[in-house]
Amino acid sequence: MNFFSAQDQARRSSRRLVAAYIVATIAIVLGVTAIVGFALFNFSQSGYGYTPGQFIREQTALLFGIALLTTVFILGSSLYKISRLSAGGGRVAVDMGGTLVPTDVQDPLRRRLRNVVEEMAIASGVPVPEIYVMEEERGINAFAAGFSPSDAAIAVTRGTLELLDRDELQGVIAHEFSHILNGDMKLNVRLMGVLFGIMVLGLIGRMVVRGGYHSSIVSSRRNRNAPVVLIVGLGLVILGGIGVFFARMIKASVSRQREYLADASAVQFTRQSDGIASALKKIGGYSEGSTISAADPEEVSHMLFGSGTSLMGMFATHPPLVERIQALDPSFKEGDFPRVDPRQRRVGTADESRHAAFAGNTTTAFASGGAKVRADSIAETVGQPEKEHVEFARNVRRSIPEELYDAAHSSELAFLLSLALVLDQSKRTIDRQFSLLQEQLGSERTQLVRRYYDELSASNGEYRLPLLEITFPALKLRPMPELAYLVELTNRLIEVDGEIELYEFCFYRIMMSSLGQAIDPTGKREVRRSRRQDLQSAATDLLRILADHGHDSDQDRIAAFEVGIATLGPWAQGAKYTSDREHSVEKLNHSLDVLLGLNSKGQESLLRAVSATAAHDGELSVSEAELIRAVCATLNYPLPPILVQR
Repeated sequence: MNFFSAQDQARRSSRRLVAAYIVATIAIVLGVTAIVGFALFNFSQSGYGYTPGQFIREQTALLFGIALLTTVFILGSSLYKISRLSAGGGRVAVDMGGTLVPTDVQDPLRRRLRNVVEEMAIASGVPVPEIYVMEEERGINAFAAGFSPSDAAIAVTRGTLELLDRDELQGVIAHEFSHILNGDMKLNVRLMGVLFGIMVLGLIGRMVVRGGYHSSIVSSRRNRNAPVVLIVGLGLVILGGIGVFFARMIKASVSRQREYLADASAVQFTRQSDGIASALKKIGGYSEGSTISAADPEEVSHMLFGSGTSLMGMFATHPPLVERIQALDPSFKEGDFPRVDPRQRRVGTADESRHAAFAGNTTTAFASGGAKVRADSIAETVGQPEKEHVEFARNVRRSIPEELYDAAHSSELAFLLSLALVLDQSKRTIDRQFSLLQEQLGSERTQLVRRYYDELSASNGEYRLPLLEITFPALKLRPMPELAYLVELTNRLIEVDGEIELYEFCFYRIMMSSLGQAIDPTGKREVRRSRRQDLQSAATDLLRILADHGHDSDQDRIAAFEVGIATLGPWAQGAKYTSDREHSVEKLNHSLDVLLGLNSKGQESLLRAVSATAAHDGELSVSEAELIRAVCATLNYPLPPILVQR
């Protein structure tokens, strides 16, 4: 299943979830109304002397009010929960007892965790998520939470950190990144909010029963209204139990198959099944299993790596552990679980050294203009990193110059490093840019930016995007006014000469896209669905700009544009190539905003068209590769590094 199909499946699951929620809400509202009506008719003065039909006619307004109040209560509970979760994946992690791992952490186990997460993020083409450890949890478990990759948080239990080796940990993290890339995180967060509204009635019912019981003890026998509260409370308890039943069914139906998909994706990412299979085996052989105690397992079980609960059968949110292992290791038998001794804890190993030499047989198209790459290979890798991407990411992370790497993990220095990343690489306007920085930041901080810029200029370019992805968690720690100032200053830097270089724009757009998603995780600021005509115009403008900047002659530009239009499909036929370099960045910015309104099919067609245009001449230039990454980052397509064989 490719990225776009996985997104479609997640959306279909969301629609089924909404439909099930509506049906469950209607059933619960009718049930509450019927129970209150029954209690009032049989046990209160208001029903005395009436037939059922007469009572309903007389109390229509009251019963309607009860139904409306119940509906508002259920919807309000769900909206409250979703609103609380909309603060981001970090909110979910903190609510579950997670402690943020500092970006400059020195503890060997936590540094290993941070390194693995960073490598998976670079390999996947997404910003590095926030990292949390649930310090009080001894079971082996993990989860990813958030509305988007830029808002994501990954949390692992202390048991996961201490009992798994690096390969096993990488398998678990790859599993969680699959949930990030396949759209499962947003679905899981919505599921938590929706089911909270359904299940909360049971809690209210138990409170009412306790209050009604004490009230009935002290009430007069002649007061016929006294049992009403008790009857209503019992009814709510019953309805709450039914709500829990349906909630478990909904969670199981949504979650189970996606766990198989995440396991399979983890194998694809790492190209070996031993790591994740061994982690699952340790869960089976460990006395604590995957138990979660700090949070309500009933509420969060669907988003965990392991089930976290003892629910089995049709209520289980995860496939049986043995079946998950056998899907990865067919020779495994239930009696083969290893004995896990919690006293044998892992420690940091030498493979986390920052000073290892760069190795491997791959490099990105960013590293050398003119690299040959197939157009279809670009589109096929979206949301589908493989072992080569993970190996490349590990090598790149380990070979980033230490000064730049340390700056990326400092909440203050990451601010300065991000400015160095958007400075003019052609050096035509660099003096004016540094003059502006001197005016805004002062001499000392401007000198640091210059050092980072010189270090970046000495490299061959393969560090730039990984560094931007690594700096993101540190940037998010800065106060909101400082981030707003960063946006403003970056904009002034790239417009210092009245013109905007495509390179500068690409990094600016990627940074703004990631920060925008972090500030507004629910995506309310995204452009709404656009008209077909606007989408066609935006797509053709994007292909014109890519053809214009990626080819030297008019003949090649026209041919590249026409290849892209043909790939885009019938809805864009008839468009003609025209060059407009003067306003290309302004048009590109507008086009990317409009193209946020594409559906999944349109998104896939657009990416294939962009790739076909860029690779028309059989070679991919640095500017073409950067533009493709900018398009993908803006439109939320997680594109791994573009690899070519050395």
